[in-house]
Amino acid sequence: MSIDACTPVVVGVGQAAERIDDPYYRAMSAVELAAAGARAALDDCGADVAKVAAAIDTVAGVRQFEISGPAQPVLGKSNNYPRSVANRIGADPARAILEVVGGQGPQHLITELAGGIAAGQAEVVLIFGSDATSTTRYFATADNRPDFTETVEGSLEDRGYGIEGLISRYTVVHGLVDAPTQYALLENARRAGTGLGPADYLRRMGELFAPFSKVAADNPFAAAPVRRDVEELITVTESNRMISEPYPRLLVARDQVNQGAAALLMSVEAARKLGVPEENWVFLHGHADMEEQSLLERPDLGHAPSAVMAVREALAVAGIGIDDIATFDLYSCFPVPVFNICDGMGIAPDDRRGLTLTGGLPFFGGAGNNYSMHGVAETVAQMRSRPGQFGVVGANGGIMSKYSVGVYSSTPVEWKADRSAELQAQIAAAPTVAVTEQAEGTGTVETYTVRRDNGRLTGIIIGRLTADDSRFLATTEDDDLIALLTEGDPLGQSVSVRSFDYGNRCTLS
Repeated sequence: MSIDACTPVVVGVGQAAERIDDPYYRAMSAVELAAAGARAALDDCGADVAKVAAAIDTVAGVRQFEISGPAQPVLGKSNNYPRSVANRIGADPARAILEVVGGQGPQHLITELAGGIAAGQAEVVLIFGSDATSTTRYFATADNRPDFTETVEGSLEDRGYGIEGLISRYTVVHGLVDAPTQYALLENARRAGTGLGPADYLRRMGELFAPFSKVAADNPFAAAPVRRDVEELITVTESNRMISEPYPRLLVARDQVNQGAAALLMSVEAARKLGVPEENWVFLHGHADMEEQSLLERPDLGHAPSAVMAVREALAVAGIGIDDIATFDLYSCFPVPVFNICDGMGIAPDDRRGLTLTGGLPFFGGAGNNYSMHGVAETVAQMRSRPGQFGVVGANGGIMSKYSVGVYSSTPVEWKADRSAELQAQIAAAPTVAVTEQAEGTGTVETYTVRRDNGRLTGIIIGRLTADDSRFLATTEDDDLIALLTEGDPLGQSVSVRSFDYGNRCTLS
């Protein structure tokens, strides 16, 4: 078929990884891991690597964990991560981007920069990301630790951390400072809607993730390639300790990884000029990017309707339905983001097509903000080997706060715009729940979790005040309430809450 010369295509994908116990381990920095993934993507396109690298006009780096906050990286960092990677592959792009924090980043950048190619703003784009958290922790206190500091020249479009709206003083003083704690609140909120008790819901989470571990076991880039059965995943032991109710360690994202991945995009015209074989082209048929309401204002804490809306919009742009999808890679830092898409799209958790191509974040590895680049890499490879079929990548960021979706296929198709901005306006106009920051009186437990800080248990509760049904946050160290939170089922339980200068505290009524 005749196709517009500016149509964007994914022409190369690449992945890299190393494990500390591997014989070839060489303590690669985040820059080196990203560069290894980028070289693999250049090799994968099937054209002259040097010519393709020289033709890159835009590079975009997904912000790795070590530069996702104000703390100084333990082993040092590059002052310009995207250009450090570009220098290692022989590229000198006119534009270098460092994306905001969030697991939506890889797919968001692919959608954004593919649109830029379609508009004639770029011709050859390389997007990459990496994390060396395992190496960083390994050498953190060592005398012979490597120095990853480097300074490179060149412009940088640094988009900042982008965490505004994701945290507040109110949430921080009540212990909502890490992903397991906050997702545990969402997970237990979803459980409330299922009617299941803690033990039965735990088993459902294990049943969801056991097949993921089998995929990871066969993936050479996986951080933890071990098959786990349901019982192993849900049984709390010394090696599978409870992190935050309802999560044992094996049901949460594994952040100790050394991984990098990249995707190479071009216009059809550039691909032809550079000699990229057409059998390597994969097209972005559908796409969407959505943001959820503020965490505490969401009517249903157990679901993120915006993520489902993003999947539906991406499918609509592609002109297909969910039954037409051959492969999925759904972001799986914890069970609830996967359940959210399954619930909203009518996909069975044990769907025969599977819900991951990598093995998922607990087993393949939660490569910082860049996990979904690995999902894209696996999807592109699948689409090349399955001509005419469709694969979906669902990339989640924040606390089920942002969702970016891509629908991929080898079938040629010209670029189509999505309606994300229009749909986002609908989310902004949707009803929200009133929040009372200084809570006093009686209320009921809407959802909960328990933090474990050096053996000290602290309960965290989101509740509703009896007086006006407004939502509040509170913590507790009350022995009776902690016992209920860890050993019973506190959902709907009556509690008393008092406000202090240092936050709200609650006890059993």
